[in-house]
Amino acid sequence: MSTSSHVPGNAVPDTQLGLSNEEIQLLRHGQQTVAAAGGSGGGGGGESTSSRAASRASSQGLLVMDPSSLAALGRHFDRVMQRIQQQLEYLTEQSQQVNLEVYDRAGNLVDNADREIARYHSLMAQIDELELDFDRISHIREIVAGFRQRAEDLERELERSGSGASRRDHRHGHGHRHSSHRSHGHHHSSSGRQRS
Repeated sequence: MSTSSHVPGNAVPDTQLGLSNEEIQLLRHGQQTVAAAGGSGGGGGGESTSSRAASRASSQGLLVMDPSSLAALGRHFDRVMQRIQQQLEYLTEQSQQVNLEVYDRAGNLVDNADREIARYHSLMAQIDELELDFDRISHIREIVAGFRQRAEDLERELERSGSGASRRDHRHGHGHRHSSHRSHGHHHSSSGRQRS
């Protein structure tokens, strides 16, 4: 309970993002990875502070609605998806090669066909798992991108409302001074008519 005061107010529980348990674990791992990279990357003070806040939030099952943190998280998942894609291409090539090695030129099974077939099934199982991870991370990335857009829109809206309020205050004060001058002048003219 004592750590609650350190949790950013603009954070969302990751259990409310529509993610599966596996996706939540991948999200938290990604947050920790990004936070560690941000803290040791020699970035500016604001960036390291943001990374520490994101790290604290992720350890408590929260996603921070901070555009810079969400952008870094999105880039992290982009890199993960790229690595998975490369692994899938490699394993697919390997499985195709195994298919060629199972049969000899006459179309008969080779002597070690059982071993090659087992290797093929192992490769296909790895491909299935990687494709599942790819889909999970793609889903997480879409959600992170959506929250990043919302956070950026909110920041812009706050900036517009803040600057608009300051302009209204300035106009209101200026107009008040003019209205007091007009009422003052009207008072003099009416009193002058009464004296005459």
